[in-house]
Amino acid sequence: MSVSPSEKPKLGVSACLMGVEVRYNGGHKQSDLCTGALREYFDFVPACPEVAIGLGIPRETIRLVGDPERPQAVGNVHPELNVTRQLAEYGEHMAGEMTDISGYIFMQKSPSCGLERVKVYRDNGAPFDGGGRGIYAQAFCERQPDLPVEEDGRLNDPALRENFITRVYAYAAWQRLLRDGLSRRALTEFHSRYKYQLMACDVTQYKALGKMLGSMGRSDPEEVGPQYFSLLMNALKKCATRGSHTNVLQHLCGYLKQTLSAGDKQELQGLINQYHQGIVPLIVPLTLLKHHFRHHPDPYVALQVYMQPHPEPLSLRNAI
Repeated sequence: MSVSPSEKPKLGVSACLMGVEVRYNGGHKQSDLCTGALREYFDFVPACPEVAIGLGIPRETIRLVGDPERPQAVGNVHPELNVTRQLAEYGEHMAGEMTDISGYIFMQKSPSCGLERVKVYRDNGAPFDGGGRGIYAQAFCERQPDLPVEEDGRLNDPALRENFITRVYAYAAWQRLLRDGLSRRALTEFHSRYKYQLMACDVTQYKALGKMLGSMGRSDPEEVGPQYFSLLMNALKKCATRGSHTNVLQHLCGYLKQTLSAGDKQELQGLINQYHQGIVPLIVPLTLLKHHFRHHPDPYVALQVYMQPHPEPLSLRNAI
C-alpha cells in the first residue's frame, strides 16, 4: 500500500501530544508515535479544547465531578468555575468542522479529552470506580460515532495500535467511496475487499453483513450504506486474536492448494502453527503467503485489504 502525500488520511489529535505547549502548566505531552512513525503517513489536525474555550496558559486545572455518566467539569481550586457547557459545545462544533478526518487520538486521563477511566469525583472528594469520559471527547464522539478513536497511552499496546490504524484506513477508504458515489455495486465490492479483515476481527458480523448485502436487492444504497458501515466499524473494533488470524491464514492457504508443492505446503503450515503457538509474529507466515501469491497470483486475494491493511513500513504486524 503506497500512500502519496495527497492521499494521507487526516487524524485529529490532542495538541499537547504533538508537542504544542498547551498544558495547564505550559508544558506538553509529546507522543513519539504521533510525531515520529505516524507523521509520514498521516496529516494531523491538532486541537486543545481547554485553550480554545479561553482557559489560557497556564491555567487552573479542572476535574470531573458528579454523575460519571454526565459529569461536570469544574475548577480544582475554584469549583464555581464550570466549563462543562463550553467544552461540550466546542466538541460538537469540532465534530461538525472536522468531517474530513479519518480518526482521532485523544490525550488519556484528561477531564476534557480522556476517552475512558477519567477520574470523576464524588461530593466528598472520593473518586468513583471506573471513572468517566472527558467532556469534549464525549461530545465529539456522540456526533461522530463511527470514527476510529483511541487514547495515546493505549497505542503503546501493539495489538491496539494495529487495530486502530487498520480502522483508520478502513474509514478513509469509506470516505473515498462516498466521494466517488455510493452504489450497490460499489458497496458490494467494498465489502468483498474487507472479507478476510472482517473475518479476523468478528466472524459473526462477517456472516451477518454478508447476508445484509446479499438481501439488499433494489434497496437504496444511500440508506443501506450508512447502516452497513456502522456495523462494519463496530466489528473492526474487536482486536483479532491468534486464533482468528490463524483461521484467516488457513482460508488464504486454500487458494494455493492446487499450485504449491507438498514441501511448500508443509513449510507454510509449519509457520502458521508457530504463529498460532505464539512462537513467531503474524508477519512471518504472512510474508511467506505473499511470496507464494506473487508467484501464483489470485485476483480475489490481491484485492483483500487483510493482506496489507496499512503501509508496510509501519511494521504494525511485526509485534502481534
